[in-house]
Order: sequence, then structure tokens, then C-alpha cells
Amino acid sequence: MGFDRVLRTAGCGALAGVLLFAAAPHAIADQVREDQWALEALNAESVWKLSKGSGVTVAVIDDGVNSDHTDLRGNVLEGKDFMDGGSTAPEPSDNHGTAMAAIIAARGHGTNDGVIGLAPEAKILPIREFGTDGPGTDVAIRYAVDNGASVINVSQCFDSTSQEDVDKVSDAVAYALSRDVLVVGGAGNDGDTRKCYPAASPGALGVGAVKNDGFIWEGSNAGSSVMLSAPGAHIVSANGSGNGYSAGSGTSNAAAYTSAAAALLRSKFPDLTAGQIANRLVKTAVLPDAEKGLPLPDERYGYGIIQPLAALQEDIPVGSKYGPLAVPDSLKVNTATPDIGMSDEEQEKADRKALIIWSVIGVVGLAVVGLIVFLIVKRSRRNRGNGGGPGGSGGHPQYGGQSNPYGQPVSMQHNPYQQQPAPPHGQWPPQQQ
Repeated sequence: MGFDRVLRTAGCGALAGVLLFAAAPHAIADQVREDQWALEALNAESVWKLSKGSGVTVAVIDDGVNSDHTDLRGNVLEGKDFMDGGSTAPEPSDNHGTAMAAIIAARGHGTNDGVIGLAPEAKILPIREFGTDGPGTDVAIRYAVDNGASVINVSQCFDSTSQEDVDKVSDAVAYALSRDVLVVGGAGNDGDTRKCYPAASPGALGVGAVKNDGFIWEGSNAGSSVMLSAPGAHIVSANGSGNGYSAGSGTSNAAAYTSAAAALLRSKFPDLTAGQIANRLVKTAVLPDAEKGLPLPDERYGYGIIQPLAALQEDIPVGSKYGPLAVPDSLKVNTATPDIGMSDEEQEKADRKALIIWSVIGVVGLAVVGLIVFLIVKRSRRNRGNGGGPGGSGGHPQYGGQSNPYGQPVSMQHNPYQQQPAPPHGQWPPQQQ
């Protein structure tokens, strides 16, 4: 492929570990939990009262996932190895995919021990396709769509000199969106404005990284493909071998937290489309107080930093099918009709059925009107015969004594997204009082 596969990674410029723990004794594992600043920043404890991602599968397209790590055990499904055709377990020195999986769905291994993901009840579908050895990100995305994922995390980011290669990845993103699967990608770690794919593909959700003060991380790529931002700096997560931990910075981490937030929403609102899930994340995102007033979307923050608690509990209009996502050209033809995704044959059948139904309604309606006219004429003749005196109909001459034929007015349906209680104090990023 023509992609520059030097992982300009969305990748954790990453887990070239700032912290590296091997066997992780209890004291270290306890410290690991305390060092997960993003969980506190994102109000995880309050979030988990509303959703933990149950029933949702998140595909992680990366260098493999260590399913035997004590914090991930039981949450990793059988996936696909496109690199060697074997196990989806990573090579001993590869930590990236395991770290992303743990940010999303690790469960920890004690009350305060180890790494816990933002969506700890979601399942991980590991897909090993990374660097130059696999068939391409497009193949991996299509596999994820066809094997049960409703969110796809791609913490890789490639630029390309080949439009053909860009089109392959973008077509795969369009394929995912057409089947109601949300693709989340890291914006890249070059600290410039180059476009990286699949984050820049129409229909994908591109994510930049912020630090624990809420300001943008210096290495985060900027540009029109950045729709949201999320914690990405100094993120502690699980290693690819053994039960250790490492930490690093990058838009990879930010993409993983955003994928986890999407999983939380897909669990709580299973009837919303991928675009409507993105809409809830966008509508509740915030900027640091010092950045308030920026025109949105901003090329660094996008629409702002994810706030999963607000996205879960605020009253947000459902919005259109694709929400704020850029609609791929291949799907635009369907946006003009309400039955998006319906084939021509299915549409024709639906039209015929509607015509038959309305024809029947018309015939019945005419019959009812005829019967009413007949009864009124008959009653009028009877009234003329008895003068309306004792023994007459006794009804009001205009309405024939009949009650309202339409019954009581239909009440408004309950809004499933009613306003929930206000979030707790301590909003992040820090706001001026």
C-alpha cells in the first residue's frame, strides 16, 4: 500500500513507557488505579451508575491484545490475526493494542487494584492488523463490522501518497457507517495539520488528545478531521505481555476513551444510530474555560472534550441518522428519503402496500359517510312526522344527540431522554467560578 506506515500513530507515541511495571505487586497495582487521572476527570464513578457498556462489542484494530492480562481476562473475544494468521496475542514487545483495550474495557482485579476501563462491561474484539505486515486497515474494518462490533477503535493513523489507498480505507469507513457501526480514530501525533486516516475519512470520528489540565496535548494533530478531544497524556494502561503496566501520551489514548464513551452510550441507548451517538458526544462536549468563545469545531479541540456523564443523562434531541458525521458520497444518495438503507425493491413494495392501505381506508370512509347521511335523512323524516314533541329524538337538532366521534385527544408520548439530575460538582476541565 502507499500508506506511510511509520505509525504516525494515533498511536501512543506512546507506550514507550514512562512507567513500566513488570509483575506489578499489590502496592504498585494500587498505585496504578490512583494514577488513572482520566477516570476521575470523566466522572467514571457517576458514569457507571448509568452505564458500563454491557452488551456492546468494541473492535480494537491494533498490534494484538493480551487477553491473559489479569485486568482484561474474560472481556476479550476471539478475534482475527491478519498479520500471521495465528493468535491475536501481541509480540512480547508490543503493548499498544493491549493498552487501548484496557483503556476501553479493563475490569481491574480488585477493589482498588490494576487498570479499569471507562466501559468495563463492554467486550473487546481484537483484530491484529498493524504496521506494514497486514492486508490493510480497510480489510480489518470490514471484518469488525461483519463480526459484531458496533464501535471500532482505530488508534492508528496513516497519511498516504496514494489516493487509491485513501479511498480503500474511506470506503471501509462508509461500509461501517452504512451498517450503523461507529469508527473512532486518533488524529495523529505529529503536532501539525496533516490528515491521517481513517480519522480523516468521511463518516469517521476523529479525536485529538488533551492533558489533565484540559488543554490540548502538544503532539496532537489539528485540522478539520478533529471532531472531539479526550484525555491522552500520561495515560497508564496494561502491557502486552505478563501483568504489567506502562504509561504514555498520544491521540491513541484519546481515541480509546472516546470509543469507550461511545460504548457506554450504545449500551444505554441501543436504538440510536452511530451518528446519533456521535451527536450526543458532540452536543455535551466542553472547552477549557480559557478557550471559551472559540468558533466550533475548533481545529484542535473539535467540538470540545468528551463528557460521558452529560452525554448519558442530558436531554439531547435525537437528531438525524448521521448526526455531525461527514456523510460519505456513497451514502448521500439515501439521505433524501426517510427510509435510509431500503433497497429499490423494498421501497416499491412499501409504496404498493401504502397505496392498498389508503385505498381501503378511502372505501371504508365513503361507506361510513354514506351510512351517516342515510341515518340523518331517516331521522329527519321521522322528526317531521312527530313534530319533535314528546317521544321525539330529544337530541340537539344540529348534532343528532351524538357524542364527539373522535374520543379524547391523544396524549404526548413520554420523551425517553428526559432531563436527568444535574451532574455532581467538580466539572472537568476546570471552569472558572
